[in-house]
Amino acid sequence: MQWEQLLSLRRSGDKNKRIRQEQDETRLGFEVDYDRIIFSSAFRSLQDKTQVIPLSSTSFVHTRLTHSLEVSVVGRSLGRLVGQALLQRHPYLETTHGYRFNDFGAIVASAALAHDIGNPPFGHSGEKAIGTYFLQGEGQRFKSQLTDAQYQDLVDFEGNANGFRILTESRDGISGGLRLSYATLGAFMKYPKASLPKKPTTAIADKKYGVFQSELPFFEELTTELGLISQGDGRYCRHPLAYLVEAADDICYTIIDFEDGINLGWIDEEFALEYLVNLVKDRIDTTKYHKLEQRADRVSYLRSLAIGTLINEAVERFLDNEEQILKGQLNHGLLDGCRYEAQIEDILKISREKIYQSQEVTDKELSGYRVLTSLVHAYTTALEGQRSGNPTPFDSLLLRNFPFQVKSNTPVYDYLMKSCHLVSQLTDGNSLQIFHKIAGNPEKS
Repeated sequence: MQWEQLLSLRRSGDKNKRIRQEQDETRLGFEVDYDRIIFSSAFRSLQDKTQVIPLSSTSFVHTRLTHSLEVSVVGRSLGRLVGQALLQRHPYLETTHGYRFNDFGAIVASAALAHDIGNPPFGHSGEKAIGTYFLQGEGQRFKSQLTDAQYQDLVDFEGNANGFRILTESRDGISGGLRLSYATLGAFMKYPKASLPKKPTTAIADKKYGVFQSELPFFEELTTELGLISQGDGRYCRHPLAYLVEAADDICYTIIDFEDGINLGWIDEEFALEYLVNLVKDRIDTTKYHKLEQRADRVSYLRSLAIGTLINEAVERFLDNEEQILKGQLNHGLLDGCRYEAQIEDILKISREKIYQSQEVTDKELSGYRVLTSLVHAYTTALEGQRSGNPTPFDSLLLRNFPFQVKSNTPVYDYLMKSCHLVSQLTDGNSLQIFHKIAGNPEKS
């Protein structure tokens, strides 16, 4: 792969090539990507999608929105540091093509900002609720009407693929979705493959999938423009900057979820701080640290050092593996096997025990699971009735404001994906309100 191709400024629908040297430095194309994401309704909805604890009213925990903002900040630092080094290694990128180190930061920051934009309400339990409805629930009835790949999209509903759809889907009057640069879309795709074949290798790019059948034509155009290397079976190697987006996410959820657990009192402070100190012991100013009297200040100081430590580690490992990455041969994340792997795993182990598997999180995810299963069933059944030309009065009421009309010749896959897509874009609060309304409990909505 070639950097000058990977850094494409092209957008969906462009007739002419966008040249970096012709960009307005006061409003660079990669920075426009960031603006378009942050002003989108899909991004704003993340403010009511919690990161760890579904439906939590506490002010301590992060929402998907605050998490995404923090990941974008870390991603920007990663991109700038890597970009600075790459321009020294490959000076032609600046002298011939006009790229700056900030370009790398802007691309990674934009892709990182959008990395959770396709996640349904209630986190990964939301994905599982949608998928299980079609795999083991009443949605099994649609299997015979779908191809294997279409059915796999539904039974293994994936937030990453849904995010790609949100960013690129054309709607009436809006061609190409948010029309982000191809470089940013490439960096966004951590799993550049369709739902089948499922996990064909142990490579990290095959861990999940990143594109539904409905977006495959544009996906192929994108991979061609960026020069991503084909791995066979419709799979491609990652865009190199996707490794930095992933590292930014890994850094934030490792450290900041842990911080949430401390602030909530779920993880004992003295015990927790010891784990953070182990991660940053080579950088800590012990005099400054012991002057901090408030727990929140101590945690904040260690969190800042920990993020900085892992940023430097990820940058170093990216640069050490650049050649392998450009050949599409790096099959693990930047922090996998790094010098801090043991400390990271210690922190994640405590987070799993004290936070992710806590009774409060489990109970509320169970509630979210039931809510989303009910909503997916209600909308798919209503659209099924509309397609047959015989909707019930309930179906008609439910679909009154649905932004999609199903006709008798509408493919089954299309309307099923539309219903899942709609449910996925609801916030935690919206989905709960609609659930109570259709259950006949308007006083709770």
